[in-house]
Amino acid sequence: MLQVDLRSEQVQVGDLNLHLTRSGEGFPLIWLHGSGPGASGMSNFKANLSAFQDFENLVFDHPRFGESSRPHIEEPLIAYSGEKILQAIRTLGLEQVDLIGNSYGGGVAAWIAATAPELVRNLVLMAPGGLTPKNVTEHREMPYGIKLIGKAMTGGVDRPLMEEFVTAMVHDPALVTDELIDERYEAAQKNNPEIEGIPVMGDLADLLGNITARTLLIWGREDRFLPPAWSLLWLEAITDSELHIYPRCGHWAQYEQLDSFNELTGTFLRRTA
Repeated sequence: MLQVDLRSEQVQVGDLNLHLTRSGEGFPLIWLHGSGPGASGMSNFKANLSAFQDFENLVFDHPRFGESSRPHIEEPLIAYSGEKILQAIRTLGLEQVDLIGNSYGGGVAAWIAATAPELVRNLVLMAPGGLTPKNVTEHREMPYGIKLIGKAMTGGVDRPLMEEFVTAMVHDPALVTDELIDERYEAAQKNNPEIEGIPVMGDLADLLGNITARTLLIWGREDRFLPPAWSLLWLEAITDSELHIYPRCGHWAQYEQLDSFNELTGTFLRRTA
C-alpha cells in the first residue's frame, strides 16, 4: 500500500463542525463511513485511498463520530447526516461529486443523491442502510449484526463485545486481528456513545426513485448485518444501477476484498472520469 498525503480540517456547518480528511487531486470523491462503535471515515477507508489518488478524496466523519461535533440528534440519522454532509459539500463550493458510502454511510450517500440529483455523478453503495424488507420491520427480526450495534449503543462497549462486532463484520476470521480490535475499541471509548440509544435510521423507500446517478451496488454474500437478498430492493429502486456480490465476504467489502474492491470501484468511477 502506497503512502499518501493526508490533510485534515474541520468544515463548519451551522453550529457544528464536520471532520474531513483530504487526499489526492482530481474530481471530488466523497467517502462516507458506516456506524457501529469506533467507526470513523479513516478507520473505514484509509487502506483504499492510495488506489484513488487521481481523485480528490474527501473522507468525512459523520456527526457524533470520529473528530466531528457531537450534537444531540432526535431525527432519523440518515436524513440528519445527509443534510449536514450536503451543506458541507456546498460550503466547499463543489458543483458535482462522486459518492462512496458503506452501510449507514451508504444510506447517507443515497439520501444525498436522491435529494440533490444534479450534484451526484456516480454513486457506489456498499450494503447501504435505509431500505428494509417489510417482513423484517413488521416482525422486528433484525439481523445479528444490527442487534450487536443496538447492544453497543445501549449497554456500552467492552473489548469482548468489540471483538464480537469486528468478527461479525468479516467472513474471514484471519482478518480479525488484535490491532484492529484495539483500534476500534480505543476509538469507541473516546467517542462512546456515537449514537444515543437504539438508532432510528429512517426509510429511503420513497426517495430512491429520484436518484439519476450511475450506481454501483456492492454486497458480501456472507453479510451478517444487511443480508445480500436485500440488495435486490436497491437494484429495483434505482434505475441506473448494477450489482456486484462478492463470495466469501462480509459487511466490509472495501476491507475484506481490498484489491478487487479498488479495481472494481475505480473502473466504474473512471468510466466518466
